Amino acid sequence: MKFLPRSILLAALAWLTTATVLHAAETDELLPVEQAFVVGAKALDRDTVRLDWKLAEHYYLYRERIKVTTADAGVALGAHELPEGEKKHDEFLGDVEVYHRDFSSKQKLNAPAGVAQITLAVRYQGCHEVAPKICYPPHTVKLAVDLPPAIAPTASDATNLLSGGGAGGALDTGEPLPVDKAYVFEAIATSPGEVLVRFTMPKGYYLYRDKTSFHADNASLGAPRWPEGKLHDDASFGKTTVYFDQVEVPIAVSGLAAGQPLRLTSTFQGCLEGSVCYPPTMRSLAVTMPADAAATDTGRGTSQQQTRPAASGGSLLAALFAALLGGLILNLMPCVLPVLSLKAISILEGGESPRHARKHVLWYAAGVLLSFVAVGLAVIALREAGLAYGWGYQLQQPLIVAILVYVIVAIGLSLSGVVQFGVGLTNAGQGLASHSGPAGDFFTGVLAVVVASPCTAPFMGSALAFAFASSTLTAFLVFIALGLGLALPFLLIGFVPALGKLLPKPGAWMETLKQLLAFPMYLTAAWLIWVLGNQRGVDAIGLVLVGVILLGLALWWFEHSRYANGAWRALALVALLLALPPLYAIARLDRPAAAQSTSTDHVAFSPARLDELRKSGKAVFVDVGADWCTTCKVNERAVLHTDAFRALLKRTDTTFMVADWTNPDPDIEAFLEKFHSVGVPLYVVFRKGEEGRALPTVLTQATVRDAIENADTQQRNAAP
Repeated sequence: MKFLPRSILLAALAWLTTATVLHAAETDELLPVEQAFVVGAKALDRDTVRLDWKLAEHYYLYRERIKVTTADAGVALGAHELPEGEKKHDEFLGDVEVYHRDFSSKQKLNAPAGVAQITLAVRYQGCHEVAPKICYPPHTVKLAVDLPPAIAPTASDATNLLSGGGAGGALDTGEPLPVDKAYVFEAIATSPGEVLVRFTMPKGYYLYRDKTSFHADNASLGAPRWPEGKLHDDASFGKTTVYFDQVEVPIAVSGLAAGQPLRLTSTFQGCLEGSVCYPPTMRSLAVTMPADAAATDTGRGTSQQQTRPAASGGSLLAALFAALLGGLILNLMPCVLPVLSLKAISILEGGESPRHARKHVLWYAAGVLLSFVAVGLAVIALREAGLAYGWGYQLQQPLIVAILVYVIVAIGLSLSGVVQFGVGLTNAGQGLASHSGPAGDFFTGVLAVVVASPCTAPFMGSALAFAFASSTLTAFLVFIALGLGLALPFLLIGFVPALGKLLPKPGAWMETLKQLLAFPMYLTAAWLIWVLGNQRGVDAIGLVLVGVILLGLALWWFEHSRYANGAWRALALVALLLALPPLYAIARLDRPAAAQSTSTDHVAFSPARLDELRKSGKAVFVDVGADWCTTCKVNERAVLHTDAFRALLKRTDTTFMVADWTNPDPDIEAFLEKFHSVGVPLYVVFRKGEEGRALPTVLTQATVRDAIENADTQQRNAAP
């Protein structure tokens, strides 16, 4: 029995990457207004300035909304000569003219002979005409224009002023404010390692938390520590967290050269309630960081247009050791064991030669390490972009879950003997092994990391939290340590001959074992289908089952027609292609409406509900989990869904609150970030009148009882 070849696995990985990118592209953000409508200016002579307009695809400008003014003393503007636009009936503005393509216009002016440069304020307004359809608020850019030298000043310069312009670009009554007036962006250094960012908005304007990110050109920034916002039912993004009036956000800073100002950039987006939504906007400022612990007001900067600690040697070594232990324990997780059993068989089949054993484990370790590096780089990139990240976060994407179902089922069918792919993980036969065995070993390591992603082993949480809150180099080292931990058992077997001799001898029993190992694969696929159903409903289950059947047909036909002619074997490719549309359909499905919970033993998580319970003096146990989190399910079966736990809650008058992170949820992400958790599970006990305390990743009855009951006892003993 042979395993999946490199071609199938490479195709699956390539499809996963391509499909994910395409799916993400559909939800790409709008262009900032300066990129959607680009305008430049050049003086043709001292009386005429040409404005060159470049419009991005699917964007248009209103002809009547283009205005040019100047505040330069002695400079008067005349007519603005615009080309004829396209006639359009606008639902808000009536009959208008618009521009869809690049064009040029001419602005007449009169400037004193001694003026060599003028500044034009160009105000315009336009729209995005495909989904998401929005109209930008009026926007103003300032253009500096060099004028050619005057040939001969004339007396008429002071009297023949052309009319038409106004100084200062006053706002039209009733129109939304320009973005720089609607969102005042400031920052102040509060310590050598932290800045406090502030957005101030007039009444009625609000800022999206999850559409706001921060970046520094010359330093590393920690995760923004957002305060609690308001849950807003937004027409564009659904239920999302926003801020009105003013919001202050602390951000940790590290890696800044001594004496250098912090160059801070924010990309943000917001709306005027009941009116327009602004496009993504970028603003930059410089902040002077103090040299000592006392922050000063000299660090303040104003826009014109979770902590990341510095790792000390001791804490870094502790994090690396914890990561190594966490990766080692991952080998024992139920999600990883089936794949590791396959790897053990491959070592047995090549076990008569220590050289072959080392070859197996080195390629396997390479697959593990490179996969962890890829995951680490992806997480770091998401962190720097200000997006959600966490261990296992990719399983929140239904498309990725569906592709994993395909891959796991294909592996199971190979183990069951439905199809033989030549050579793969089992590498039977030295000749074949020398030809393509390394690919099979390498992709076994990749697969081990993929199926390990829903698991969070002991020690992993603290190591990953340290990595995600530290510099890029530190995070990279932690992910390498995790990979070494996962690969360590097989590295020892390959390089310590005495351990290799403890393995059983190869024999016919291995064929039976391989076929038995297909069933854990099928169970894993069933679990992923269940997760998919919780994410996108029964339609997703039906689609993925249709796709799996077509995939099975393709693999069966591939094996059945192994020695047939090319045209006959091409039918297998046809069946394989037919298995792809269900994946596309799953990616397009909307999340089903949440069913109203009738459970009386817990309450659904919300920041407002948690605050309400705590203010009323209640103790609260918060369980943050997900359907795709196997550690969560083990804890539920062993502790949280038992009569003993329910009795404990009742005896101590503790409210059980459940936060389901199966699908992305900004409020849950903020809660995870608050407790420096990089993924689920997260368990937090809030004592009466005290801040929350996080519990270990793996729960026991004694751990939970001690955390809840002892706290309750302390409260009773302290009572008068």
